[in-house]
Amino acid sequence: MENEIIQPETVTPEPIVQAPVAVTPVEPAKQADQRFGGRQGSRGGRSGGAAGGRGGPRRRSQGDRPKSEFEQRTLEIGRVSRVTKGGKRFSFRTTIVIGDGKGRVGVGMAKGKDVQQSVQKAANQARKRLITVPLINGTIPYQVEAKYSSAVVVLKPARGGVKAGGPVRVVAKLAGIHALTGKLTERTNNKINIAMATIEALKKLRIKHT
Repeated sequence: MENEIIQPETVTPEPIVQAPVAVTPVEPAKQADQRFGGRQGSRGGRSGGAAGGRGGPRRRSQGDRPKSEFEQRTLEIGRVSRVTKGGKRFSFRTTIVIGDGKGRVGVGMAKGKDVQQSVQKAANQARKRLITVPLINGTIPYQVEAKYSSAVVVLKPARGGVKAGGPVRVVAKLAGIHALTGKLTERTNNKINIAMATIEALKKLRIKHT
């Protein structure tokens, strides 16, 4: 029995059984958040209002803006052209009269690339050139006369309203003058000169203290 051959036993491996994995269903809304990195949740959406969305009321309404104490009137708007090497360049020149109706009035004139810019710059110039007009019972204390360029204006105290036309009436109304007689001794069609002559005449007024 010395020559007997012993063969090794064959071992059959047992099958590996995997445990079932539990899959939790994800809601569609959470899937969208996961795809976009949760942006909708952080921003709050466009309809989030004041809670962080773009639709929140950030701008103040026009009714919240403080009303200016000055009333302004546009006296004249003109287009100015300048010839350059590349052609003509156009700008706008605006004349503005402002007043608070309580004795302060001013005239400003400025140029701008568009009408809105020229109006804003002219209004700022008028605020810098405000004058105070002494008034007695809604009219000027005595007669004055002034000349500016080609315009000569005579202002007289009166009763029963402003008897003047054109720029003289505009300046008087914004200054708070309720009764006045204005006359042009030298006729001119330049509204700017008439308005400036009216301002120069009002500058001469002084209240005499007794």
